[in-house]
Amino acid sequence: MYVRLPCFDLILLEITILTKIWYTTDRMLKYTTPAPLIVGQRGPDFTLLDLQGEVHSLSDYHGRVVIVYFWSAECPTAERADHQLAGWLPGWGQKAVVMPIASNANEEPELLARVAFERSLPFVLRDAGQRVADAYRATTTPHFFVMNQRGALAYQGGLDDTSFRQRTPTRFYLREAVDALLAGKVPALTETQPYGCTIVRFKA
Repeated sequence: MYVRLPCFDLILLEITILTKIWYTTDRMLKYTTPAPLIVGQRGPDFTLLDLQGEVHSLSDYHGRVVIVYFWSAECPTAERADHQLAGWLPGWGQKAVVMPIASNANEEPELLARVAFERSLPFVLRDAGQRVADAYRATTTPHFFVMNQRGALAYQGGLDDTSFRQRTPTRFYLREAVDALLAGKVPALTETQPYGCTIVRFKA
């Protein structure tokens, strides 16, 4: 009896320590701020469901220019971006793909589906817990992250040079970046300030 008791206590102690390690690691993974994305490095891979339940992963589109697009059904700046992209995509053809990601916590799936249909978007991905938005440190809708054909980040930022003071764009940064990549070149600008509506996050 006297031999087994210390062993039992030791096992309980080990279980307690392992539980604390697991809990601490889990909390760190959930709440540690991700490092900023660096141009030239691979973008964080992700897998999300679209509104029809189909699975999409960033890695599915390796070999093409991928536009990771943090999107909103309600933001007027995102709506303007949708209209611009609708005009550019036919010229890019199958060499470029857009992945709109809905991360706003206040936008319900019914709203997302209706607006996506009205704007003729092929699909919209649902990021209900903002995990992808957090991994990319996305702040606004729209906020764009362009991956080159090898999956490395080539551009991050806004659609154009519109700002609070400048309402009419004179340069379209996103189009310049994609056009450069499709021509086998490096974008002249690799990072700009995103402009639009703040992503709504509901955190416990």
